[in-house]
Amino acid sequence: MAKEQAAMIKINDKEYKLDELSDGAKGQLQGIQVAEAEMKRLNMQLALTKTARNAYIQALQGELPDND
Repeated sequence: MAKEQAAMIKINDKEYKLDELSDGAKGQLQGIQVAEAEMKRLNMQLALTKTARNAYIQALQGELPDND
């Protein structure tokens, strides 16, 4: 049978076995994952908001009188 390799994580160019980390360190990693997921969600929300803003700008330009 093939040996299963322990899950590893690299922090500051040093590798650590996940199952050897303290509960506190595992909690901090979980916090990082939650923060990164929230950042991704917020970046997607920002992209959607920018798209809406651009649509409003185009609509406004269509409503303005021509100054010819």
